[in-house]
Amino acid sequence: PGPVPGFFWVFDIECRRAPPAEAAWLARKQRIMAGPLTGIRVLDLSRILAGPWATQVFADYGAEVIKVERPGHGDDTRQWGPPYLADRDGAPTGESAYYLGANRGKRSVTIDISSPEGQAIVRRLAAESDVVVENFRVGALARYGLDHAALSEVNPRLVYCSISAFGQDGPLRDGPGYDAMIQAMGGLMSITGPPEEEGGRPQKVGVAIADIMTGMYAVTAVLAALLERERSGEGQYIDLALLDAQVAWLANQNMNYLVGGTPPRRQGTAHPNIVPYQAFATQDSYIMIAVGNDRQFAAFAGLLGHPGWSDDPRFATNGARVAHRGTLVPLIEQALAGATTAEWRTRLGEAGIPCGPINDLAEVFAEPQVQHRGMRFDLPHPLAGTVPMVANPARYSRTPLEYRQPPPLLGEHTDEVLGEVLGVDAEQLAAWRRDGIT
Repeated sequence: PGPVPGFFWVFDIECRRAPPAEAAWLARKQRIMAGPLTGIRVLDLSRILAGPWATQVFADYGAEVIKVERPGHGDDTRQWGPPYLADRDGAPTGESAYYLGANRGKRSVTIDISSPEGQAIVRRLAAESDVVVENFRVGALARYGLDHAALSEVNPRLVYCSISAFGQDGPLRDGPGYDAMIQAMGGLMSITGPPEEEGGRPQKVGVAIADIMTGMYAVTAVLAALLERERSGEGQYIDLALLDAQVAWLANQNMNYLVGGTPPRRQGTAHPNIVPYQAFATQDSYIMIAVGNDRQFAAFAGLLGHPGWSDDPRFATNGARVAHRGTLVPLIEQALAGATTAEWRTRLGEAGIPCGPINDLAEVFAEPQVQHRGMRFDLPHPLAGTVPMVANPARYSRTPLEYRQPPPLLGEHTDEVLGEVLGVDAEQLAAWRRDGIT
């Protein structure tokens, strides 16, 4: 274990013999994750979720991520609790579960970017970075000399990704936006929730999916820009809008409208293009059943004791089943009511018909498959001893992901990063702290 909580230091004989500068570089390389992005440095000027989600993925993949936060306050989500992580004595810390969910693998540096000195520090960090991710209001960072135009002058190879509610141009470019309003404006809430004829109202998804999906688009966009940089030698600017991302990922529902001409409506758990593909009540709870083709439907019908359904012209093909959804679904509901969810899960599984229980999160993390895949793990934490985490789902064969750094405390790595990356001495670090710059 190294001197910094959560880090592990590995030195071999070559490293011990190396000159001090090279040894420091090797030590840093060992300290950060050994994933496919090892050697890439990301300067994270984002907060809340879309940007931090993207930069957490970069950290998972092995990039060195430096999270810049406002002194004394930090990322807004640090206050978005309860629940808060409990310390070793069971008392709540100031580390909210929300913040912990999007910031592992990073090092936190506090810098007052409203001050000229703070702006100069960020510019120096950008000069030593490969990627900048930010989600300030449109034009806000230009006032501080930290926009793409300014930072690309000090680092022409910089890939700079701006995330905003509505993008860098257009009539709403200056408007603020949070996930829920983007789910509404981008069409997601119009297709989420029980049908209107059943008294259902529009609903948002249970997680901030507009933010999450924008973060994932940011990951792929930045990775593509880094790959292109290998050919051109130049960085570039990426403009990502939450509204654009929300519209883009509606996938088949978008095309249902664009091709069919009718806006899709809310259908609860049902699928607009496949039947049966929805949640059904059983004897004791609910089960989600996804019959994806006619062969599966024939097996499903036989399992329910109604083999004739597969020859019935109303149900024989998926198109016919969609057209006669109102007739078929009640018949299926009646048949499924005769056994429990566990019993149907066994029978359907043995027949190769996709199905699953509707688990709450306690049941999710108790699922044997989820446990086998190691989706829940713990990291060392300086306040709590350990902090639970949810693993990145990507599995690499040659460069496996390693999780060595928990979500950082506010400003935990300020002196370390500025000393290591910029060569700032202890006297200057103390002066910046005294003056409220860091």
